[in-house]
Amino acid sequence: MMIGEKIRLLRNQRNLTLSELAGRADVAKSYLSSIERNLQHNPSIQVIAKLAAVFDVPMNHLLASEEPKQATDIDPEWLELAKEASESGVSKEEFIQFLEYHKWRMQMNVK
Repeated sequence: MMIGEKIRLLRNQRNLTLSELAGRADVAKSYLSSIERNLQHNPSIQVIAKLAAVFDVPMNHLLASEEPKQATDIDPEWLELAKEASESGVSKEEFIQFLEYHKWRMQMNVK
């Protein structure tokens, strides 16, 4: 999937218009349109960084040539658990810290 297709997909998944995305990313709407239509194949790293920030994805996600994993590939119970954690105020950073602690604990019990 080309970068323009990924950007259009992410924009549509987030229900953003081209104008809204352009405004949030501080990128010209016409330039963004040319990227989405694959007329512009090589956007600058600054533009990619701005779009990644708006979409809250790593820049790698936009640059990688492999297909992103679809949410349907994830166990629905895990999705519900993640949604519940997010809604209860658990931040991504807190969740990552918990996972790191759990990994550490598992290593300590193995030895």
